[in-house]
Amino acid sequence: MKEAPTATIAAASQKQPIAQLSGVHKRFGKQEVLRGIDLELTPGRITGLLGPSGCGKTTIVNILVGTHLPSSGNVTVLGEEPPFKHARSHMGFMPQSEALYLDLTASENLRFFGSLYGLSRKQLDTNIERALDLVHLENDRRKVVANYSGGMKRRLSLAIALLHDPKLLILDEPTIGLDPKHRVELWKGFRQRASDGTALLITTHVMDEAMLCDRLLMIHDGRVIAQGTPDELIAHHNSETLEQAFLTFEATAEKDTQDA
Repeated sequence: MKEAPTATIAAASQKQPIAQLSGVHKRFGKQEVLRGIDLELTPGRITGLLGPSGCGKTTIVNILVGTHLPSSGNVTVLGEEPPFKHARSHMGFMPQSEALYLDLTASENLRFFGSLYGLSRKQLDTNIERALDLVHLENDRRKVVANYSGGMKRRLSLAIALLHDPKLLILDEPTIGLDPKHRVELWKGFRQRASDGTALLITTHVMDEAMLCDRLLMIHDGRVIAQGTPDELIAHHNSETLEQAFLTFEATAEKDTQDA
């Protein structure tokens, strides 16, 4: 069956990509969860993957961090193919589920993970302070993580992902469980990372967060059904909102698939 066409709204950035997926398919047994994904992540840009749960966003993330291999197609990070033996040290990853040591304090968690990144004691001291300040946990650094709220654990996970100043920052639904104030503050931090030259990939199904991305890929049924800036995507079908635009692209993709 012929693949449904992808609506490409804007030209690719001229910057050299830090990470790239080309024609990536992923199958689990007979189930195909990714169908020809093309993606470029470039320095200084926040790229968003927008789509409902189960559409393939997390599988794309897992392929980029090397925990899953593509069934076909190519993936590179900093010019290196999986399993990213060298490139991995330049990635920061915040998964949906926290991987924290609950019996340790926030500072102890950060110091442990920082040592895995190979940071010196001096680098750790500086970077831990900066990370705790960004996620507003500086006053809770000595609290055992088992006593943290869900939102505090999310913020600590982000601090760990940022600790070694990664060139590529991958955030899978980073603001789940956060109150509006902390969500706004974290997005200020994301924007600062981008302005410093980091390439960011953020998965979301929240439309107001998707509007904050520099570029969006709309994902449906394992396919990219449209890509461009949020404003370009809204304007493409004369939509009033990003949600309306997504539903229109989704309906068009489903019809094209049925007609193919």
